[in-house]
Amino acid sequence: MAFACLEDPTLERHFKGHRDAVTSVDFSLNKKQLVSGSMDSCLMIWSMKPQMRAYRFVGHKDAVMCVHFSPSGHLIASGSRDKTVRLWVPSVKGESTAFKAHTATVRSVHFSTDGQSLVTASDDKTVKVWAVHRQKFLFSLSQHINWVRCAKFSPDGRLIVSSSDDKTVKLWDKTSRECIHSFCEHGGFVPHVDFHPSGTCIAAAGTDNTVKVWDVRMNRLLQHYQVHSSSVNCLSFHSSGNYLITASNDSTLKILDLLEGRLLYTLHSHQGPATCVSFSRTGDFFASGGFDEQVMVWKTNFDAADYGDVLKTRKQSTNVNGADYGDTPGAQKSNTNMNGAFNSVHSAMDFGDVPDKQKIQETTESVKRQREQMDEASLATTLQHIVGQLDVLTQTVSILEQRLTLTEDKLKECLENQQKIAQNKSN
Repeated sequence: MAFACLEDPTLERHFKGHRDAVTSVDFSLNKKQLVSGSMDSCLMIWSMKPQMRAYRFVGHKDAVMCVHFSPSGHLIASGSRDKTVRLWVPSVKGESTAFKAHTATVRSVHFSTDGQSLVTASDDKTVKVWAVHRQKFLFSLSQHINWVRCAKFSPDGRLIVSSSDDKTVKLWDKTSRECIHSFCEHGGFVPHVDFHPSGTCIAAAGTDNTVKVWDVRMNRLLQHYQVHSSSVNCLSFHSSGNYLITASNDSTLKILDLLEGRLLYTLHSHQGPATCVSFSRTGDFFASGGFDEQVMVWKTNFDAADYGDVLKTRKQSTNVNGADYGDTPGAQKSNTNMNGAFNSVHSAMDFGDVPDKQKIQETTESVKRQREQMDEASLATTLQHIVGQLDVLTQTVSILEQRLTLTEDKLKECLENQQKIAQNKSN
């Protein structure tokens, strides 16, 4: 269910050229180009300008599993089943240099924000970090016990997050090269993980059909979504940090509103599994790819809405629990997950600043002036409303306490299990 002031995403471009499933998509910084990788062993560079031809880059000897534009847009990294990483110059010639990065399929490549480092993940169970310009190996992270599907730098470059078929998401300190936390709450493999633009949270996609959002400062689960009916393959944060888009084997893309903790849009686009999705750097477009060999580019639209109007509309449509679930499933409401009110309040605290502070401040001042002009009856109504809101806040605190207790119990259980495994191994 969409808000009245939000426009639905619209399909802008429809690219056909790959000869097998599309595995990865990424926009250049200036949005003039889009790169896609495919099981057909090729990269395609698509121009966002109408009538401009696409370029096919050939070099890998096997399926291309991942692609990523450097922050400047002057390089593209690709990883392949042929165990190599290639660095391409996205020009007509399509020149590239290759280096053997791993002893098995390379599943993920990601540039640091400064463009100086590259992190790769592989079926050889390792995460490796490289100096880009010399293609020099720097160090390896080796605590996963199964294929590593994805690895990403944090926005500030201090942390690395990785996800694996060992059902864990690991957080690493780049300087010390140590694993500082393992999130082990997924019930299946974890194909994809991404950092929130603020760097304070991560989101992970699971083959157990779930999407989970964790706070990396407190190592706590913030949100848990079960909106897909099949494995979630990929996800991407909007640049504002307020939205998350997901792609699934159920053929759909879903856009989640993180501030409300609910499903905002479901897009039925691809024939067969939707394998990959990515917002542009500014968030006004997103691209998706699928088993149907197609690449689609969408205009976001909802981000163009005035955020003050969005907040106003949300306030009107929100129920007493602080979230309107409508007739579509959003963040789960069971006792093992967060209630809508907790999602709404806690997300507002943890997901960075709301856009357009000046607009919100002006709106607040306007409301104050209006309140000063209220008569006695209106004031009484306002006070009654405040009392109601205090009741909601009390419920929220109670829910928060329950959630903290559950998380601590889960963590304790996880640590005890790890100790037992360690003891059994030593015996």
